[in-house]
Amino acid sequence: MNVPFSTTNYTSELIENQQAQSVSDVVMNDASVRPLTARGGYGDEFQIRGFTLSNTDVSINGLYGLAPATRIPLEFIERIEVLKGPGALTNGVGPSGSVGGSINVVTKRAGDVPLTRLTTSYMGKANFGAHLDVGRRFGQDNEWGIRVNGLVRGGEGTIDGGKQNLNLGSLGLDYAGGRTRWSLDAVATDGKTENYRNQTSLANASSVPAVPDPRTAIYPGAKLKDSLKLVSSRLEQDIGDSTTLYGGIGWSQAKSAQDFPSGRPNAAGTFSITNAWYDQLLESKSADLGLRTRFATGAVKHTVALGLNYMSQDSSYYYTYSSVSTASSLYSPVAAAPLSSAHGSPLKSTENKQHSIAITDTLAFLDDRLLVTVGARRQTMDYTNYAFTYASTAANEYSTVSSSLSGNYKASSTTPLGGVVFKPTRNTSVYANYTAGLTRGSKVSETASPAYDNAGEVIPPYKSKQIEAGVKADWGRITTQAAIYQIKQPSGYSTTSTTDPSKNHYSYGGEQRNRGLELTAYGELQRGLRLMASAAFNDAKLTRQQGGANEGNKATGVPGHNYNLGLDWDTPWVPGLSLNGRVISSSAVYIDAANTLRTPGWTRLDLGARYATKLVNTPVVLRANLENVTDKAYWITGINGYSTTGLPRTLTVSAQFDF
Repeated sequence: MNVPFSTTNYTSELIENQQAQSVSDVVMNDASVRPLTARGGYGDEFQIRGFTLSNTDVSINGLYGLAPATRIPLEFIERIEVLKGPGALTNGVGPSGSVGGSINVVTKRAGDVPLTRLTTSYMGKANFGAHLDVGRRFGQDNEWGIRVNGLVRGGEGTIDGGKQNLNLGSLGLDYAGGRTRWSLDAVATDGKTENYRNQTSLANASSVPAVPDPRTAIYPGAKLKDSLKLVSSRLEQDIGDSTTLYGGIGWSQAKSAQDFPSGRPNAAGTFSITNAWYDQLLESKSADLGLRTRFATGAVKHTVALGLNYMSQDSSYYYTYSSVSTASSLYSPVAAAPLSSAHGSPLKSTENKQHSIAITDTLAFLDDRLLVTVGARRQTMDYTNYAFTYASTAANEYSTVSSSLSGNYKASSTTPLGGVVFKPTRNTSVYANYTAGLTRGSKVSETASPAYDNAGEVIPPYKSKQIEAGVKADWGRITTQAAIYQIKQPSGYSTTSTTDPSKNHYSYGGEQRNRGLELTAYGELQRGLRLMASAAFNDAKLTRQQGGANEGNKATGVPGHNYNLGLDWDTPWVPGLSLNGRVISSSAVYIDAANTLRTPGWTRLDLGARYATKLVNTPVVLRANLENVTDKAYWITGINGYSTTGLPRTLTVSAQFDF
């Protein structure tokens, strides 16, 4: 109620009750957020307010750069926080510079009550798992805590003949003294997916092909091995009663190795499939340092925050591809010819370094009924990219054999923030904000033809600007929120030079403009009946495009409207029995800028039940969730026509024991 932004938090209780397996499964509870992938795929990718958010732009305990490109398992996660709209000032800038919003995950800590919890699960066709969660506090005042999580899960999941295996171990230590708080997290994961759920490009089709069976691997033989090692620590120290110093540091190493067959289907769903290997190594370091303090100047109260952020991320790749193609179809897939080359080590691809300083001041007037926030962040981006050299490594096969420095980009930019919250009544807030997101610019090509009149110019990070207004109301059992917003995101394009007509001029003068309305309600309608409902209406247009082509058209991959309705009911006739249901709906989206092709809208129904009881004095919770009850087959489409099949009807059951 006190912040001039639209935010949503999801707790571990919701994660457990919905038996979610990744961040995508959770954030899709909000109509403003849509996953662009489905379970069993390469990884998570999101859309917030019509703009794409990659999984690498998800922060962990407030630190960017530590998340893998694939997905974040939820067994060690306590809470998921979603901020809608650009968050360059509030949260900093992620490695990819996503602008539609931000997602932060918070790791588990030991609670005051000792915990020893075993959860066994079954999902899909034959996917079984066991998750152990142990938490203890100790010390004279229970100031020390330890939380340990272990997971083993594997077997055939949501794709026929496919496997979804994951092993995970995590350790969380913390100290909660009077004025000092410290935490340490260590996480290791190892996953293997066979016949994973691929994305495919529909951009070249003359019409959209029919949706294939979502249980079918459209690219047979696709495999993914992925692992994550992560260590992070955070320290907070109270200096007096009004000032807190804090700092955090983290390191992660994410590896993935793909058998990556692909092909672009036509309107009939047929295509030529070729094979490839695509291996990636991400090594990241991240840190922040800052202070928060409160003071007053006369009748005005101030809450000031000063923060420094640093991130370094090195990306390396190994790629082998074959020129041999095989005829295949979405409806009768054929495996690509196997590769005979040997795997090589990933070669340096990019170096991404970012640092920033930010300051904000929230001024409170009229006995805290009027809050005004102002601030700014100065961000520096230093980006180096490398070019690959390919060579023949087997008949009709080519692999990366070396990489060399291709170019460097270093530039800085400042993003402002202005926000206001007014409380006309104790339970109502009216707010507005102006904020911006930052995305790395580029160095203008010096080898393009026709040449650019500004060749070699370093274009600073470009700003996506948002204005938003909304109202929040706390009715006691129910909280409601409404927001309207506009986000303008620049894009690169060429125009004829005004000084030399034989040349072009490159700039970030293109623009996509997303305007939207969001409605949200959540809470307890009556005792034992909980509601989570939302609606999002989005008008996403291409407002400035190169040569005027497609100006005024709808942006690709953005639904005009999304709806969510979820209910969770504690039945009165059977103590401990709860029933739940959820409806998720998205409208049709265009897959091309010319607006000639679009994938249909879809509506999905999920049902579930849980029963809390005791077995020989051991608390037990039995859960069952059936997703996509009607077995609706549908395309999930993102930008540039990249699409994947939605989750088929999938049953997940589990038994949770607290010893």
